[in-house]
Amino acid sequence: MSKILITGASGQLGSEIKQLTKQSPDYIFTDIEELDICSKEAVESFLDANDISSVINCAAYTNVEGAESDFQTAKAVNGEAVAVLAQACADRDLWLIHISTDYVFDGSASFPYREADRPHPQNAYGRTKYMGETAIHKSGCKSVIIRTGWLYSSFGKNFVKSIIAKGMENDSIKVVYDQKGTPTYARDLAEAILKILPQLKEPRYGEVFHYSNMGECSWADFAAKILASKHIECVVEPCSTEDYPSLAKRPACSVLDKSLIIKTFGLSIPTWERSLSKMLRLV
Repeated sequence: MSKILITGASGQLGSEIKQLTKQSPDYIFTDIEELDICSKEAVESFLDANDISSVINCAAYTNVEGAESDFQTAKAVNGEAVAVLAQACADRDLWLIHISTDYVFDGSASFPYREADRPHPQNAYGRTKYMGETAIHKSGCKSVIIRTGWLYSSFGKNFVKSIIAKGMENDSIKVVYDQKGTPTYARDLAEAILKILPQLKEPRYGEVFHYSNMGECSWADFAAKILASKHIECVVEPCSTEDYPSLAKRPACSVLDKSLIIKTFGLSIPTWERSLSKMLRLV
């Protein structure tokens, strides 16, 4: 019986997929301890030994700031490891679903980004994730690339949990207002992936789709909604990106157009406010 491999199983998305499929014996979950995806030999041996039919790659170096100072590690995980997985899948005629990011765009658009828009990453994280996309296209493996952004979950570290913690400790917090995107509940993305997987009948080769929740907001809007929903009396003071110095340059707008993934796979995507409310009941 063939299996589905999920890499990056301890991350937010991997954890959500694991939660949704915990009654199924068809899924194998790994992280660095079980499988080093940077190793060609390890990947090939694992795929062969476990009769894998599809790979969902949730593994990633997601520290946007850290990628600026540790580019080689980010490149190894987000670019070179993806090339290893993609080539191994191509050689065995396996499917690969890979998770990429809205940060492949520069943020200069005044409209939601579509899949056909040209990537132009502005930071190291975005560049390494785009390397991964390019590696998949080069491999020629049967594959789907899903770009997402502003991911949060009841699992792991994320913006939502950080804001709650800061709100409990402070009367006010500063959050940038001039970066716009869409928060994405990892549970929703996990459910979407599990709906897409059985529909992959006809070959697709590095086909790109966008997924996030519906709607858009700034980080300051997002933070204010989190605090209000948790009834935390902390004021959000909007500040500009210039007032919040960081190593990584972040796009001013990374809103994604989801119409293609909705049409292609028949998905129904909830608004970010609705999904945030669902997640906050768990923390």
